[in-house]
Order: sequence, then C-alpha cells, then structure tokens
Amino acid sequence: MNRRELNPDESPVAAFGERLRRLRDERGWTQDELGARMGYSGTHISAVETGRRSPTPRFSARADKAFGTGDEFERQGRAARDTALLEGFPEYIGYERQAAEIRLYEVGVIPGLVQTPDYAEILAASAVKRGAITDDQAHERISLISERQASLIRTPPPLVLVVLDESCLRRPIGDSAVMAEQLGRLLEFAELPHTVLQVAPFAMGARRPFNLPITVLTLADRSLMSYAESAQRGHLERESTFVLPTLTAYHQLQAEALSQRASVAMIAELRKGTS
Repeated sequence: MNRRELNPDESPVAAFGERLRRLRDERGWTQDELGARMGYSGTHISAVETGRRSPTPRFSARADKAFGTGDEFERQGRAARDTALLEGFPEYIGYERQAAEIRLYEVGVIPGLVQTPDYAEILAASAVKRGAITDDQAHERISLISERQASLIRTPPPLVLVVLDESCLRRPIGDSAVMAEQLGRLLEFAELPHTVLQVAPFAMGARRPFNLPITVLTLADRSLMSYAESAQRGHLERESTFVLPTLTAYHQLQAEALSQRASVAMIAELRKGTS
C-alpha cells in the first residue's frame, strides 16, 4: 500500500497529522483501530493525518485521551486551527491535487490558481493590515498558492476550466504594473493546451447562475465533488445528488460566458490600459 509522505513543515495542520500518524505507528495501531478508540472512522483518521481535515477541539481532546498525551494534541490543535485557511479548505486541497478536471468560477478577485506572486502578496498584506490574519498566516497563504500552482504541472496535467466574473479583471489590486503582470498571466494561462479561460461579462445580468465562487472537481475515477465557501468555513460536497445540479449550472454559465477568444481579447484590451 502506498502511503502519502507527510511534511510537518507545510502547515500546523500538516504537523498535527504527521504527529498523529507517528504516534499511531509507534503503537502499531491501524487507522481503524485508532478510530475505534477515539469514536471516529478510519477514514476520518486518514483525512486528519493527511491534512485533508483540520482537527476539531473534540478530535484533539480524544487524541490526547487515546495516546495519554495530556493536553498536547489540544494545544497543537489550537495552533492548527489558528490558520489563515478556512475549515474545510485543507481537505479540498487534498482532492484538488488529485483531480483530473478542475472547474472554477470566481467573483471579485483573480483565483489563487492563476495569481501572480505580487498580486497574491498584495491581497495577503491587505488582510494583515485589516487585522484579519497575522504575518505568519499571510506567508502561509502565499506559500500554499505557490504549491497549488506547482501541483498543476504534473503528468498528465488536469484539465482546468476557469470562468472569471468581469469584476475580477476590473478590480484594481496594486498598481498598474501589478495588474498588467496579472492580466498577462491570464493570457499565458489561456494558451496552455489543458486550460480553458472565459469571462462572464456584466451584461449577463440575472442569467449568471452563481452569486458566489464555486469549484467542481472530477477525480480520476470520474467521481464529482464541489467546493464553496461562506465567511466562516469551506464546504466540500461529495453527494452526487447535490453536485450534479451544480455541474449543470456551471455548464450553463460557460454557455452564457464569452468564448475564450472573446475573453482573451477583453483581457488583452484591459492590459493595454494598464501600461
């Protein structure tokens, strides 16, 4: 059986998962056996160990009880939750790295998968200035964006379909040089053989099926899942009964959006205005 290598330096969530696995291995327990001791399924244990799920206070307390570690897991769990990442997002990232197809729609800002470093740093610095995150959390956000983009360069690469609301292009982030570079990155992205880039123009009006960002993943076994965020947490939906209508709405969005050729022309024209 292939086991995913864990890097505790990736994030506090990864450090928690690595320690959980290490202590479990030392005792010779399987994930199912540890799950039985803690009141969770083996699948849940696996998701926490690999960073696809953040440890809740209840989970951390039960880990301390199972391993006899006092409150060490509780303290480490607080550090894992004191992160710039929404609950649910680490789990999503685990699936994104495996996806055969990624469909995403974004409103207001360029999505992380196609952000330039300067664009990402300005967004993170703004969040720090507002007191929303710390400097360390800003670094975590920027590092994760780089890792996510690198994970797309694999063999074979995933098919990545991106629809951007026009507001993503027209909202200025940083100075004109930053925006020019960012729009240039979008043009480069559109030229790749495994990508599709479209713009949902303001003129779509009420025909736009989504008011919030949405992502739909297709895994190698053709199973589907969707991911969406509220202000408090991210939600990963695996039940096909709920994912299929989202996929249908995404196809409707693509049909109403500008073609890639027209989208590229719009982006190129906007880029001229930043020079």
